[in-house]
Amino acid sequence: MLTRNRVLLGGTLIELAPLRYTPAGIAVQQLVISHESQQVECGTERRVLAQVKAIAIGDKAAPLSHLVIGQQLVVKGFLAATSQRYPDRLALHIDEYELLN
Repeated sequence: MLTRNRVLLGGTLIELAPLRYTPAGIAVQQLVISHESQQVECGTERRVLAQVKAIAIGDKAAPLSHLVIGQQLVVKGFLAATSQRYPDRLALHIDEYELLN
């Protein structure tokens, strides 16, 4: 089994759900990050636009709940299916983040 699954993404916070807690008392923060950049593909520059669903669990969740829409940030984490029933629907699980403004 391959073990590499790391993502580094910069963007703007466009959605922030209310902070919630699991039945076990673990904090969960869901958010959506809008990304826009220029990337080189096959020697040609192309504009890249994406809206990425992200989630922070545990000690990373509560601080992210205080962000405001429009905040720019860089997040690091891994991709995982949002549920076992829909393995093609992905979310970025945040384990590190940096605020940019």
